[in-house]
Amino acid sequence: MKTQTIALLIVVAAVFLGFAASAFVVDETEIVVVTQFNRVVGKPINTPGLNFRIPFIQRPNYFLKNIQEWDGEPGQIPTLDKTYIWVDSFARWHITDPIAFFETVTDRETAMKRLDDIINPAVRNAVTSHHLIETVRNSNRQMTSLEQVDTGETEALDPNAYRIKTGREKLSKEILKASQPKLTKFGIELIDVKIKRVNYIQKVQESVYGRMIAERNQMAERIRSEGRGEAFRIEGDKEKDLRGIQSTAYRTAQEIKGKADAEATKIYAAAYNQDPEYYSFTKALEVYKTAFDQKSRVVLSTGSEFLGYLKDFSLPAGE
Repeated sequence: MKTQTIALLIVVAAVFLGFAASAFVVDETEIVVVTQFNRVVGKPINTPGLNFRIPFIQRPNYFLKNIQEWDGEPGQIPTLDKTYIWVDSFARWHITDPIAFFETVTDRETAMKRLDDIINPAVRNAVTSHHLIETVRNSNRQMTSLEQVDTGETEALDPNAYRIKTGREKLSKEILKASQPKLTKFGIELIDVKIKRVNYIQKVQESVYGRMIAERNQMAERIRSEGRGEAFRIEGDKEKDLRGIQSTAYRTAQEIKGKADAEATKIYAAAYNQDPEYYSFTKALEVYKTAFDQKSRVVLSTGSEFLGYLKDFSLPAGE
């Protein structure tokens, strides 16, 4: 009885281990190719759920069926106009034929190497076949002078005269078109290839930065010049307004003074007309005051009208 129980347990354990060894789970993001002695058996399994295989003989090979990313190695590439630039690209791809993928590249690591071998040369060929401006620009919009690059090796293009024929977007499509036929045999489909980053080499960067600094300095000097001109204009307007105010004030003051003098003269005339003799006397005294001092000596005849008011006065001794 005890021996039968042990045997039963062994059988149950064997069944359980066989079930565990034969069962495998397929995730919704995966596709499985079952192989037997490294040869594909049956069709790829891309439906999520529990599946079975012959234990120890058949082996499930898992591959991602969602979109995957390839990141290229940045490198220095010359353009058609002999301008050396650093180009960094990336691509998106997915597995369309898992059996061909398994039979040719086996795993993702090897697939990435195949992508390197195919896409990198395609990117290089596309860049070297076009001018720098075709790699940088995507439309014929108006360019600023900062976008014009003088490499020192070729004659710089007129930034607003050159018309792009391809552009960055079509350049990416050329790379995709050149790469895809070579990847079909690996069961790989490229969704798109993009240039992620374009940068100038050190020599060209210095030229671009120098141009940017020069243009910014020119803009700053123009703004300063406009500011100085505006300051001079404001100063001139202020001086003009000041002179106008002073002229108006002087004219007004003179008009008031003239009217005051006229009014005073009128009052004096009215007053003096009441007693002309008194007026004559006061005017004579004013003349005496301004004409004589302590050291003055005047010799006049006794009949002089000038001494008319002095005849009746005698100066004290010593004066």
